[in-house]
Order: sequence, then C-alpha cells, then structure tokens
Amino acid sequence: MTNKALLVVSFGTSYKETREKNIEHIEKILARKFPDRKFFHAYTSGMILKKLRERDHIIIPNVKEAMEDIVKEGFTDLLVQPTHIMNGVENDLMKADVLSFREHFSSLSFGAPLLTDTSDLFYVIDALTKELPALSEQEALVFMGHGSTHYANMLYGALDYAFKQTGHPHVYVGTVEAYPDLDAVLSLMEGKGYRHVYLAPLMLVAGDHASNDLAGEDEDSWKSIFQSRGYEATCILKGLGEYESICELYVRHALQAQPV
Repeated sequence: MTNKALLVVSFGTSYKETREKNIEHIEKILARKFPDRKFFHAYTSGMILKKLRERDHIIIPNVKEAMEDIVKEGFTDLLVQPTHIMNGVENDLMKADVLSFREHFSSLSFGAPLLTDTSDLFYVIDALTKELPALSEQEALVFMGHGSTHYANMLYGALDYAFKQTGHPHVYVGTVEAYPDLDAVLSLMEGKGYRHVYLAPLMLVAGDHASNDLAGEDEDSWKSIFQSRGYEATCILKGLGEYESICELYVRHALQAQPV
C-alpha cells in the first residue's frame, strides 16, 4: 500500500453540469497523473458544501475533514493541489488548515494556484486566445474574474496589461467584486468603435457568477449593461476547467510542488 496521497482543493460549485465539466474534470486529470497517490478532494466554500448536502445529498469534505481522513488512513506523504485561480484568501485559509496537520507528515507539498507568477499570465493568455473567437476591430472580449480584497487581486490588472502587450488590444479583464470593475472596463472601451462584445468567465467554473452576474437577464448583469450601452453581447459560458491547456498548467504546478 502506498503512503502517498493527493488532495485536490477547490472552492466548489452547486451547479452539477459545470462541476462535472470543470472541477471533476481537473480532479480526474490530476488523479491519473499521480497514480502512485491515493486521491482525495475537498471544497473550501461552506455555503456550497451545505447546499450540496441539503439539496442534493452529496457529501464533499471541507479541507480539515479531508485532512482528518488522510491522517486516519496513515498517509505520510501528501501533495496538495488547489484549483484556485490565485493566491488569495481561499488559498491562504486552505494552506493554514493543511499546515495545522503538519506533524503527521514526513513530506508535505503545495502546488501553486493557476496564476502565480508572470509566466502563468502569458501561458493562460496563449491558452485562451487559441480557443476563443478571433476578434475584428469592432469586436471585444471581456473576461469576468471574481475579484478579492486580498492583495493578490492586482493580478487582474496585470493580466489585462499582458493581454494588450502580447498583441490582444481588444481583450479586457474585469472583476465582479473588486478592481478593475465593470465601470473601469467600460471606460477603457469607450470610443473604440466596438459594436459586439463577447463575455466570458475568468473563473474555474461557469457557475452562479457566470449564469447570473455575467449572463443573467436582470438589468444589472454584465450582458444587460453592455446591451443598454448599445453593444451586441454574446456570452461564452465555459469555465477555465474545461480548457485542456488550462488543466495542463495545474498539472505542471503539481509536478513542480516543493516540500514545505
């Protein structure tokens, strides 16, 4: 029996289809990549875990519960790979929960979230632009990230800058809950002659934010706001976990993980 375990940690989603297409998709890829490790998973969102348990009777552990199971089964070598987009609040809390069990492991390693260093920005830009629509001078592509109060939120501005520096001037990055927000994106697009905008989530899953804040029919959704400004709007409801090349970057981060 192996003494090695793999723990894949996600924020989670209550949307069944996008959970299967994104989170479970990445989990399966990582599990296959590390056949010498027993697979475990966990979600960090208590709200989502509660909803899955009460509505769907699906039991997924939180990080501490998963760690208790790993310790109980006697594993002493643990690799933890988050599917988080950045090194934000959720990732910090996850690492703290895992490290509270440090004494039980002879080897404990963390893989990095998706966007951790500058090379990750350019990798993700290349991966996404190969699969999303080519843009005419009258078309723009706007990504919606979640946004955070964490200082790591600055990566969204860096990603926007990197898109333009790599020859994609019609691509913009905004967030739901931080800066750059939709107003900032709209101000940058003003006067550029765009008629049609593609809207896509810059999130692991195309869940609640993508379905409602991005593509919803309410007047305050991004789609509705763009339409009210005279743009044609097309939503691409595809989570990052559906892109094979994005999954490959998570695998690369897991392979590069160093013991703490």
